[in-house]
Amino acid sequence: MSFLIQNAYAEGTGAAAAQQGGGLDFMILIAIMFAVMYFMIIRPQSKRAKEQKRMIEALSKGDEVVTNGGIVGKVTAVGDNFLQVEIAEGVEVKLQKQAITSVLPKGTIKGL
Repeated sequence: MSFLIQNAYAEGTGAAAAQQGGGLDFMILIAIMFAVMYFMIIRPQSKRAKEQKRMIEALSKGDEVVTNGGIVGKVTAVGDNFLQVEIAEGVEVKLQKQAITSVLPKGTIKGL
């Protein structure tokens, strides 16, 4: 049951002296962990967000798109926040621009 109770060391022993000198090592470890988090998580996520924003801003009439729900259609009208997508002949839906996941190459819908 010694894992529940910490050991008490006399002052000047090796264990107590080793614990006092760890301040700089701890700061370096924190800096390394922050750098890893930045390059592995924060930077790629912001890069994807910029690409998504660029794609949404470039949407125009005639583009073939896929929505978050998996609906494939052709853009028929573009507004500031919304766009109109034709999902079947004579069937159009109005969507928010942020609902668009990707833009397909021209002619993809004909192949479906």
